[in-house]
Amino acid sequence: MKERRFVRELLESKQRIMVLSFVVGVAFLFLIIRLWHLQILSADDYHAMSENNRLRFVPVAASRGAILDRTGTVLVSNRPSFSLAVIPQEVKDKEALLTLVSNLLGLDRAEMAERWEKNKGRAKYYPIVLASNITRDHVEIVEENRLRLPGIEIEMKPVREYTSKQLAAHLLGYIGEVSEKELNVTGFEEYNPGDYIGKNGIERALEKELHGGDGGRQLEVDARGRVLRTISESYPTVGNSVMLTIDAAVQKQAERAFGDQAGAAVAMDVSSGEILAFVSNPGFDPSLFSGKLPADVWQGYLDDKRHPLENKALSGQYPPGSTFKMITALAGLKDNLINESTSINCSGSHELGTSIFKCWNKKGHGITNLRKSLRESCDIFYYHLGEKLGVDKIAAAAQAFKLGSPLGVELLNERAGLIPTAEWKLKRFGKRWFQGETLSVAIGQGAVLLTPIQLASMTATVANEGTIYRPHLVKRIVDADGKTLRETKSEVIGTASFPKESFRLVKQGLLAVVNEPGGTGAMARQYDVKVAGKTGTSQVVKLRDSNKGTPYQYRDHALFVAFAPFEKPEIAVAVIVEHGEHGGAAAAPIAGKILRAYFDGKKPLRKESAGQLKKADKEEETEGNGGESTVKSHPGNGDSVHD
Repeated sequence: MKERRFVRELLESKQRIMVLSFVVGVAFLFLIIRLWHLQILSADDYHAMSENNRLRFVPVAASRGAILDRTGTVLVSNRPSFSLAVIPQEVKDKEALLTLVSNLLGLDRAEMAERWEKNKGRAKYYPIVLASNITRDHVEIVEENRLRLPGIEIEMKPVREYTSKQLAAHLLGYIGEVSEKELNVTGFEEYNPGDYIGKNGIERALEKELHGGDGGRQLEVDARGRVLRTISESYPTVGNSVMLTIDAAVQKQAERAFGDQAGAAVAMDVSSGEILAFVSNPGFDPSLFSGKLPADVWQGYLDDKRHPLENKALSGQYPPGSTFKMITALAGLKDNLINESTSINCSGSHELGTSIFKCWNKKGHGITNLRKSLRESCDIFYYHLGEKLGVDKIAAAAQAFKLGSPLGVELLNERAGLIPTAEWKLKRFGKRWFQGETLSVAIGQGAVLLTPIQLASMTATVANEGTIYRPHLVKRIVDADGKTLRETKSEVIGTASFPKESFRLVKQGLLAVVNEPGGTGAMARQYDVKVAGKTGTSQVVKLRDSNKGTPYQYRDHALFVAFAPFEKPEIAVAVIVEHGEHGGAAAAPIAGKILRAYFDGKKPLRKESAGQLKKADKEEETEGNGGESTVKSHPGNGDSVHD
């Protein structure tokens, strides 16, 4: 009996142990599964939650350096701007948050979602900018709804303020948010999404100097976002400031002189290469590009036939027209094909084979020497000379002035222009050069292309009789304490080796252009300074209607180059008025106003001088009416256009 009871109790004990073991085993299994879930599957989530109770990074953007003109006038400074940012680790429902923000602020939900998605790989405690340059009204709405917007923060960043609105817009450039493509470019590793970066002009070319170094604070916070302590802090460093070579007063008058006309102008110091004015007209408002550019404004820029977004002074390439005659003349003088006494009879046309090349003056200029050929812009004189020289000698003279290649100004995307040769045509088109094409090149037509900067450099080199300076826009770079870090010195990049006598003869002809009866540049004359210059007209299309009804886009470009004072040149100016038709009537007055602004800046205009200036202006208008209305030949077809 006892044995049976013992066996029964033993079996029951084994059963209880088995049940208990099973229960314990199941419990351990659940515990292991739970630990696997916590430590493996949900490790990132819980890590983020722990960090949420501990870390937050608050970036502090650096202020960009200021941009000033040569006199210290501030052209570009900074103003505060607000950005809407989100800290991902504090957001539980991303979609709901984006919808709420979009409804409250009227911001584009898709754009905010795209920004968020692009920055998924960054630390979750680092803020992601969802919208830049938001308004103060937006800031107030966010603050009023703070409890409903977990993870949403307002950041303050300095953005650019262009003190003179559109003044020198193409030169200064603008800033915008760094793109995803730019973030992957070598040298931009320290930039973060939402940062501002120079997009073109000086803002882009000197981005590294202007940008400065961003700072920030690493904070420890509790689960409610309250700051417990500052773990680390780095202060932003202000960017360096840039002093340009341009004179804001001259720049302003130059832009004003263009009015609504499209074109470009460059004024340069003859003895240093410093650019005193850099105009591309019409301009644009660079401040608009710091935020989201209104669609109607952008479309307006695109639809404008005057192309306001194109930097014409830097990348515009134009046939130089009769302004190029000074190069052809120098080539002829150097080869002893002409001299001061050489003359031809201009009857209004010149025959070459079966082609007839016409002069702008259909009746002809009569007996014409070098001085008269420049003063009255006689085409026939240069047809004869070009025929004797050949295209390669003309090209060699132009290349001696560094024409046909970039001059190395600090801005990006400088164009090279084009000086054609027989070899160039053979390589480019697989065809030999024809002599008739040389005649067009001799008067700055055909395939010849120059930029406004090259025209100004060419004129400055003639003025100083052979020294070619690299054109430059940056005078010096200074740090936040005003200490000069770098100063740009004049750099001679070449010498146009022509006899001094050749320069003297050409310069005398250019003086006659502005100051003698029959000269085509009378409207650039100054009452107190002797100006030397040359008008020009470049064709846009080969066949055109010379009547006033010619569509705007088919009208000829008007050009004028000048330097002053004649006795001791200081400044060289090149002006192009797109589709302005006549250099003497459209471009010369603009150059005159640029020169006036320059000399007035050196010596303030007195009341009696102002009266003399008005009188001189009236005389210029009267004499300008009798000036050259040139007619330039089409390449090979003998048609003509006015200077």
